Amino acid sequence: MTLEASMPAPSSPERRLAKDSVGLAHIVFFVVAAAAPLTAVVGASPAAFAFGNGAGVPGAFMLAGLLYLLFSVGFTAMSRHVGGAGAFYTYITHGIGKPVGVGGAFMALVTYSAVQIAIYGLFGFFMANAIAPLGLVLPWWVWAFAALVVVLVCGQRNIAFSGAILGVCMIAEIAILLVLDLAIVFSGGGPEGIAFSSFAPSQVFTPGLGVALVFVIGSFIGFEATAIFGEEAEDPEKTIPRATYVAVLLITLFYAFSTWAIVQFYGPGNVQASAAAGLDSFYFAAANSVLGAWSSQVMNVLLITSLFACILSFHNTLNRYFFALGREGLAAKVLGKVHAKHGSPYAAGLLQSLIAAIVLALFVIFGADPYTVVFSWMAALAGIGILQVQVLVSVAIVMFFRKTPNGYGTWTTMIAPTLALLGLIGSLVLVSSNLSLLSGSESLIVKAFPYVMVLVGILGALLAIHVKRSKPALYASLGKAFE
Repeated sequence: MTLEASMPAPSSPERRLAKDSVGLAHIVFFVVAAAAPLTAVVGASPAAFAFGNGAGVPGAFMLAGLLYLLFSVGFTAMSRHVGGAGAFYTYITHGIGKPVGVGGAFMALVTYSAVQIAIYGLFGFFMANAIAPLGLVLPWWVWAFAALVVVLVCGQRNIAFSGAILGVCMIAEIAILLVLDLAIVFSGGGPEGIAFSSFAPSQVFTPGLGVALVFVIGSFIGFEATAIFGEEAEDPEKTIPRATYVAVLLITLFYAFSTWAIVQFYGPGNVQASAAAGLDSFYFAAANSVLGAWSSQVMNVLLITSLFACILSFHNTLNRYFFALGREGLAAKVLGKVHAKHGSPYAAGLLQSLIAAIVLALFVIFGADPYTVVFSWMAALAGIGILQVQVLVSVAIVMFFRKTPNGYGTWTTMIAPTLALLGLIGSLVLVSSNLSLLSGSESLIVKAFPYVMVLVGILGALLAIHVKRSKPALYASLGKAFE
């Protein structure tokens, strides 16, 4: 029996995800939930204010949004030609080649696994602190493992189930921030009134812009979730591009507006010093002053649900990467199976949850702090990884359209992707040169992260080359499962 004959057909029910399971709203929820608006604004932006370009942070978010809108031009155009649960893997494979595609898939797996581990650590940290005053004192890792179990159960269900949960969490966390933002605006701002200097070039393009972008770019991680659900989307040729643009615009405008509002509260001349004086209380102090003590308490609860939503979103993304590799034959075939009832990649979910549990257990055994080590180190690794993968995708988009007949203009196939590529390379250089600040550590391990991710990509490419030599039929079929 030939290899091709022994493998289930990609179109057979046990090898396909549930079609027409999610619409535009669900996909947008996944992307925005992965971005974790409350976590990004309340958790990440204070550091950008304190160590970056101060009052120019809202403008930095606009720049990052513009970068990803440029990226979206070629990304969404290519989504009409290739698609499926492989997402970035599929793009790189069709654009650059199979070895680089497999290398990119390995890098994406490490990246999203790092994000998930980071958020598990942060969830456990905040949950333990929130529950302790009630008399239940438990170590952070108990809450982290409890979240892992709940996320696993949710991920086993139909993708629309997770989408509904993410929708509720996302709306709640956006609502509390909007209430704060609007209250600040309608109260006339703070000591300096209302001004729009945060978007002025003289305020944005200061020496601290590079440092601010380190934190700002990381707030957009989870971007590819639009394409990764293409196989399960209703009318994917229209839904995926629309969801991509809606998600990027929503994230950008929300981040820019929320950070601009907080600048108005403290004043452009005082916001940097205020952030540096209290990173953890920066937003909570404003909420207490403008809305009352109840708002900071609600914000604390919603910060925890925001983290849970973020974990659930990345869990579903990771499931589909493992599923893609299993269906392609690059990993155990069982990973390519879907749940008979829910149409979910349940086997992939079990494996990646087990991996997450093992990594978390190792951190616990070595006594790692959930915030300064688990979260900070893993977030730094993820920031490097996602930018490296996105650089590869931008190259793949340009190469794909150079060799593929299409009806698009030069702007779509060459100019926009090239501008996005240059912007991503610049962002990668900035993040790499500021890793110590991003991670809060001078460890040689952290400094080696850029090289570690490159090594992961090389190992993936070498695996593909090995498959080409030892199993040519399997190598020839790579990427076809998603066409």
